[in-house]
Formats: sequence, C-alpha cells, structure tokens
Amino acid sequence: MDYSSDVHHLTLAKDGAEHFHAAALSALPDIRAALQGLPTQRAGVRIHGIKPLMPILAADGSIGSLASKFLGPRCRPVRAILFDKNAITNWSLAWHQDRTICVKQRIEVDGYGPWTTKGRMQHVAPPFDLLARMLTLRVHLDDVPTGNSPLLIAPGSHKVGRVPISEYDEVVRQCGTYFCLANAGDVWVYATPILHASEAASVIRNRRVLQVDYSADELGGGLEWLGV
Repeated sequence: MDYSSDVHHLTLAKDGAEHFHAAALSALPDIRAALQGLPTQRAGVRIHGIKPLMPILAADGSIGSLASKFLGPRCRPVRAILFDKNAITNWSLAWHQDRTICVKQRIEVDGYGPWTTKGRMQHVAPPFDLLARMLTLRVHLDDVPTGNSPLLIAPGSHKVGRVPISEYDEVVRQCGTYFCLANAGDVWVYATPILHASEAASVIRNRRVLQVDYSADELGGGLEWLGV
C-alpha cells in the first residue's frame, strides 16, 4: 500500500505523523543564524550547547510549543541533530527505528542498554515504552520536494512496538510508504519509534533539517537527559 503525499492527510493520533505548514517560518532566520558555523560536510551534526536555540526549542518556544501541544508543558528537547544533505553529503538511509537517547553520563541501569558514543555524546537504548511516549520534530530549513530526499515513513508502524530488523520490510509493506514533502518553515511531527527512511536526492540542492526529540519523562536510576 502506497500513500500519495498530495491527497492523504496524516494525523499524529492515527498515523504517528502530522505535517504543520509554516509552523517554523517566523523562527527560520533565528534558527539559521544559530546554526551558522556548524560543519557542512557531515551527514548529521549532533547539537548541544547552542544558546540561541534554547529558547526556540523550549516547551514554550516557537518550536517547542508544538511539542508541548501533544506532550504537555513538562516536555523538553532532549536531543537535536542538524542533517545537511547536499552535493557532498548526498546519502541514503535504509528503513529503521530510532532507538537511542542521549544522556549526561553512563550509569548502568536495568532496562537501559546497549551503550554507544555518537558525536562524543553518551547514547543508550532505553526501555521501549519511553521511546513510545516521545515525539520527534523535523524543522525544514529548505524546501523538500519529491526529488530532494523527503523523509519516508511507514504510517502506523509506531504502534507495532520494537520491530526486529529482519521484519522491517514486512512491516513497511503492511503499513505503506508516505513521502513527507515540505517547504522551508514547515514542521513534521512524528512518533519517535515510527519506521522511516531516506533516499539519496536526485536533484542536488541543500536539504537542511533540524531534528529535535522531545520527552516529558524523567529517566530512571540517576540517568539524566543531556538535552540541547
């Protein structure tokens, strides 16, 4: 089953993803200015400590308020990555689930693991039910038409739970594929565990996306979110 991105409107409640037109348009100049100077020849740059971004991404900020609409005012941005796909970094990404979170330091806690280090930051796979309560926002800094590598999602796949890698293709076949087209300033909100993928761009142009994970949960056993 394939969904047309033009005629099938997704909702977060039903499909695990929803498109918010121009939701970040007024904040784009400030976001672009805050991200200036980050490396442009890497597929993804993990972001921490950029002060001008903090009020924008906070739960009462111009971007964070979209997350708090669904998660409540206690939610916070817990991880941010800038994806900059261009002529030098024109990659593709197979179907997968996001399964890790970013924490301040490694503490062995039942239910958390395995551990990895990405961008010099400690990451760990938490209990799946924590991931199931999280949201991911994709803030589009550039237009993403069909040829500029839109995010592909499998609507409803977040409801399946933790999917074994060997079953990705079958779940995608059952759920269908949706192309998340966007204009600069649009925001896509999706359930963090939804199955998603990305093809290499066929039209070489900038495709910058600020991706931010949000959670309203506290972590267990002394673990703390690193945050943004």
